[in-house]
Amino acid sequence: MSLASMSEIIENYLKNLLEQARNGVIEIQRNELAQNFECVPSQINYVLGTRFTPVQGYLVETRRGGGGYIRIVRLRINTKENLQNLLEETIGDSINKKQLEGIMELLVREEILTKREAIILINVFNDTLVSENLKDMDKLRAHMLHIAISSALRIDL
Repeated sequence: MSLASMSEIIENYLKNLLEQARNGVIEIQRNELAQNFECVPSQINYVLGTRFTPVQGYLVETRRGGGGYIRIVRLRINTKENLQNLLEETIGDSINKKQLEGIMELLVREEILTKREAIILINVFNDTLVSENLKDMDKLRAHMLHIAISSALRIDL
């Protein structure tokens, strides 16, 4: 099985656990999870580090050692202030395409945007719109996203 497909399987498994959890929080043992999927613990770290980030609407807490655990908390956006704070903390003054896609996924999951609206925004902020300097594109993308979200915040959630 390829690395990408194993990562997707682990990601989907964890997201299903989070969906079933009433409070949006799960605790798992890294080694136990790695054994279940017959992979190395670093594969679990990779999935957590790339697919469960604050930009994507998750907090991951870890404690190492014999009794160590991983706690994944699915962030909820239930007020305009929560949304604004999350976006200000995660966007900053620069955002790359992968981070943008994570934020759009979060906004769709929280039913703030429709899937169609998210796809439109992702395409609007596409790298092909600007010059070769990707750092400039990341700054432009962040600025445009701030404007879009600020406009959306004027509408009741």
